[in-house]
Amino acid sequence: MTALRRTDRPLRLRLLLAGLLACALIAGYLVGAGRAAPIGHWRSDEGRTAYLEAYEAAFAEMPDPSEVRDIRTGFGIVRVYRFEGAGPARHPLMVLPGTASGAPVMADNLPSLLEIGDVYAMDLLGEPGRSVQERPLTSDADKAAWLAQVLAALPEEQFHLLGLSIGGWTVTNLALHHPERAASLILLDPVQTFDDIPAGTALRSIPAAFPWMPRSWRDSFSSYTAGGAPVEDVPVARMIEAGMKNYRMVQPAPTRIAPEQIGTLQVPVLAILAGQSVMHDPPTAERTARASLAEGRIEVLPEASHALNGEHPDEIAALTGEFLAEVEER
Repeated sequence: MTALRRTDRPLRLRLLLAGLLACALIAGYLVGAGRAAPIGHWRSDEGRTAYLEAYEAAFAEMPDPSEVRDIRTGFGIVRVYRFEGAGPARHPLMVLPGTASGAPVMADNLPSLLEIGDVYAMDLLGEPGRSVQERPLTSDADKAAWLAQVLAALPEEQFHLLGLSIGGWTVTNLALHHPERAASLILLDPVQTFDDIPAGTALRSIPAAFPWMPRSWRDSFSSYTAGGAPVEDVPVARMIEAGMKNYRMVQPAPTRIAPEQIGTLQVPVLAILAGQSVMHDPPTAERTARASLAEGRIEVLPEASHALNGEHPDEIAALTGEFLAEVEER
């Protein structure tokens, strides 16, 4: 089924998704990281079933993949989808979603990104989705290793790596440990990369971070991040909420990447930051990005929330297409 453009989603819905992603990130990494279980896992068979039903409903808004692969790594099996594009890019895009969301959270982006070239999308290891964690992830090096192994198992030599939120951190972390597979980085409002998560956001999210709390508590936090707007029930929102409720993530919180480390990146970087993000202080993140990425391109979308991928898919694709054309001409 061909995905429909979703740029007409109402503002309250787009901000709901921003709130869900923010809550999921903090719930998973700041609350769940210290759990006793060795690996991420479903809390129950019923919970896994509920999540996968929501996942399939959200995935229905994606284009039909040309290939579906389950790639074995030293840390588990990673679900990867390949979508055949019509654009001129020499290297394919590899798209990584935000926390607790799975590949379907990028449905809004696929139609315009496929005009640039072929696109791969994945479910992050150790998170809700169709990837299956089998060994503990104990360090940033482990988190880079599993992704490097996925890329090595695919036929292409290099990839343009596009990551949303924690996906942006993940591809930056990969480029610091295994730069050979990265042709470039496109970072969509990455967390723990150019600034820390604000204490106020973390504190406001805690009551919503526990799965046994009423859904209304998670809705309240989502509404807070949306400026008090009401919330709606749609497939991708149900998927994120089902992941938060039914999957227990067990891995260290992502380490804040130091500006000095960012300055050592050996690949071209496009950073697209959200001017209304609650996952960092936007002016601080912009200053850090401009100071540390001497050769990078920094773009700020002033009205965007942390769910900028769903709010501005065509603008993001246009910026990405321009950036990749420049990169591939070098």
